[in-house]
Amino acid sequence: MCCSSSIARDKATMGEPEAFDISAVKGMKFFDPHVHMTSRTTDDYQAMADAGVVALIEPAFWLGQPRTGLDSFRDYYSSLIGWERFRSSQFGIKHYCTIGLNSREANNESLAEQVMEILPLFIYKEGVVGIGEIGFDDQTAAEEKYYRLQLELAKEAGLPVQVHTPHRDKKKGTQRSMDIALEHGLDPYQVIIDHNNEETVKEVLDRGFFAAFTIYPFTKMGNERMVEIVKQYGAERIMVNSAADWGISDPLAVPKTAALMKMRGLSDQDIELVTYRNAITAFAQSGQIDEADFNAQADLTEKFEGNTILRGGQQPRPDKSSIIIS
Repeated sequence: MCCSSSIARDKATMGEPEAFDISAVKGMKFFDPHVHMTSRTTDDYQAMADAGVVALIEPAFWLGQPRTGLDSFRDYYSSLIGWERFRSSQFGIKHYCTIGLNSREANNESLAEQVMEILPLFIYKEGVVGIGEIGFDDQTAAEEKYYRLQLELAKEAGLPVQVHTPHRDKKKGTQRSMDIALEHGLDPYQVIIDHNNEETVKEVLDRGFFAAFTIYPFTKMGNERMVEIVKQYGAERIMVNSAADWGISDPLAVPKTAALMKMRGLSDQDIELVTYRNAITAFAQSGQIDEADFNAQADLTEKFEGNTILRGGQQPRPDKSSIIIS
């Protein structure tokens, strides 16, 4: 009863949804610079590849429940540079990641101290294009301590920084994140401030940082608002991502936003900057991104440590129109 009432309310508020016509963006390439594929299915990978996503960045983040030990972090970071990278390659999508201690978990200081010791073992690995996602959540003293330490780590490694900005008191948290980054001597052109909205975008751009926007249902940005932001501020140093994770989110947020921008009259050049080029410009400062790698065909004979996604000799594209699952 509660759910049906909720759906009815949403339709009354938002109107009937407009269908996503993938042909509107046919032939375009997309780069999703923030998506948590560990939490997603093979169907999501396939849908992203079909919609034109050729590369993505998976930031280290919170898995939804508290961790109980250092080995959980070690295994997770290993999967970001290992198994998940392989899984993505099986759909022809180039996988990169950022490695870091996220703000929520920085508040477990005894564990955070241990995590800081192993981060240098991972940040120099192939496919790691930045330190992230780091920053503030509740804006505690512990969060600030580990944010500062990781900014120093990024500076030492010469890597871009992917900054998570808080959902609560966002403007203050965003300003504080930028102030501290500058205090540590980082070039704002190497810092990507994420999860922006109308309240933060002007100052982020004015101060020379990259401004990332997360198109995420109900809690962050809608893509109609995103269209208006690009119309007002232009496309320079702006990028969009899905941040699709274990919550109710959409791994096609980037191509859908591109399609909406096209429908609303934005130029192909601006769409390309916001949904592809600017993310490459920002994270290629790591020295790890080469667009020539994006066109690699998936080699389905490959295995990762003896494992494959094609279990038992499966075909990569099951026939979803059939009721028979053989």
